[in-house]
Amino acid sequence: MSARQSHVPELTDGFHLVVDALELNGVSTMYGVVGIPITDVARIAQARGIRYIGFRQEQAAGHAAAAAGFLTRRPGICLTVSAPGFLNGLVALANATTNCFPMIQISGSSERAIIDLQQGDYEELDQLAAARPYTKAAFRVDRPEDIGLGVARAIRAAVSGRPGGVYLDLPASVLGATLDASEGRASLFRAVDPAPIQLPSAAAVDRALGVLVRAKRPLLILGKGAAYARAEGPIRTFIESTGMPFLSMSMAKGLLPDDHPQSAAAARSLALKNADVVMLVGARLNWLLAHGRSPKWSDECRFVQVDVSPEEIDSNRPIAAPVIGDIDEAMKLLVVALGDRPVTAPRVWRDAIDAKKAQNVARMRAHLAADAVPMNFYGALRAIRDVLAERDGVFVVNEGANTLDFARDILPMHEPRKRLDSGTWGVMGVGMGYAIAAAVESGRSVIAVEGDSAFGFSGMEVETICRYKLPIVVVVFNNGGIYKGDEVNRWSSDPAPTVLSRTSRYDKLMEAFGGTGYHAEDPGAVSAALESALASGKPALVNCMIDPTAGTESGHLQSLNAESTLRPSP
Repeated sequence: MSARQSHVPELTDGFHLVVDALELNGVSTMYGVVGIPITDVARIAQARGIRYIGFRQEQAAGHAAAAAGFLTRRPGICLTVSAPGFLNGLVALANATTNCFPMIQISGSSERAIIDLQQGDYEELDQLAAARPYTKAAFRVDRPEDIGLGVARAIRAAVSGRPGGVYLDLPASVLGATLDASEGRASLFRAVDPAPIQLPSAAAVDRALGVLVRAKRPLLILGKGAAYARAEGPIRTFIESTGMPFLSMSMAKGLLPDDHPQSAAAARSLALKNADVVMLVGARLNWLLAHGRSPKWSDECRFVQVDVSPEEIDSNRPIAAPVIGDIDEAMKLLVVALGDRPVTAPRVWRDAIDAKKAQNVARMRAHLAADAVPMNFYGALRAIRDVLAERDGVFVVNEGANTLDFARDILPMHEPRKRLDSGTWGVMGVGMGYAIAAAVESGRSVIAVEGDSAFGFSGMEVETICRYKLPIVVVVFNNGGIYKGDEVNRWSSDPAPTVLSRTSRYDKLMEAFGGTGYHAEDPGAVSAALESALASGKPALVNCMIDPTAGTESGHLQSLNAESTLRPSP
């Protein structure tokens, strides 16, 4: 061998450096759809022991990555191709940013020089510019030696402060570029303490207790930010020490069990309307809480807000006592401070809430006890509730209009971070991605309770569920329509705008890919199907037939549904 041959340098390329950087930063799973130019990233990741979950459409893959971020507190990774694939994933990335889920979308892209001159390259799109308005941060790597820096910065941006979605653009030329392997290794590094804990000031804690101690009708509202912070320990201590009634937003359910005696969920309207001091813990005063405005709220109500982001304060109502910092640490400090300034919710207030709860619980019990024919939401959800009562650790994924609204009230949660739903944006189509992420990240069983319309957004992902043999049971509430299936088009033979196919056999779709399908027309059949499916631990789908007249326009959000006052002429 010649001297020249003995000194041939070892080379690496952008594909390997991306995987090297992700592996160095603890990434163990990624979700996506492969194609030009990123297919080899997935192949190399698999060779390194990083699990790659391949989807049928990028939006569902992105939703899975976002849910993984929420469940693990590490950024979920979504891998997409350029242009159309990137845009499909961008919907999920924007949703992750709105929901405050840490997620990184890594997309291949076309050549910059051609894009900038708009010369018509393959899948040409200025992806970085398109992503910036919808993300917490967006970066492009223009040299292979900067891949490690780009990955580390993306991770830090995704998880620090208020978490969110981050876009990382990797042009094909960078992925394919080669450089000396030793130089490549030297360019990589692990992000140190990417989400440093921030403590609130002692003055903020004292001010918050000063407001609470004077409250005659205090109420505490838990949001998914508290669930993400894993703050259930000090939150429970604080609530039980003060006797304060509490409400849990949907993805905060289970921080304290829904049947906790201080839960005001069954008296929500009364609690919101009459509270004179409300303590928001990881919850935003947005549309989900009517922006804190009358008539749902008292104009005299004062607010304490515990949040990681100072920008959230005063977003809708003036906040009398902001407590800014890590929610878990903030609640620990508030618990300690109770020793000097004890807070006690007056008994007359708690009794008023308990009395209203008793009335509403009795009304709900009557609805659940009635077996309507054909089956309605109450009967089907009662069956699911009873099956869940016998099993611990099952995740519940939930989306739809009426399906979401009814299930949120009827399916109790007793463990934190076991419920995933449409969230802050109210996005439909998240169900299959969220269910897949919950199963992959936890190894536990998942029940996805889906409206038939919502299921249609990502229903093809049942093939993904079957391909990876995931323990997911999809329950499709099939009432043959968007909201409900009984609207009649009086002007042509076309179906009305809200009508879907009532005869759809979604169970056969699952069977087509090797899973088990069930067709259920009464609560007993729903129970039997769920018991069998969960016991098997294999992919299954229950086609749950619901009365097409059951449901209301836009579910509980009729007030947001503008209606034309000008009706079409016959």
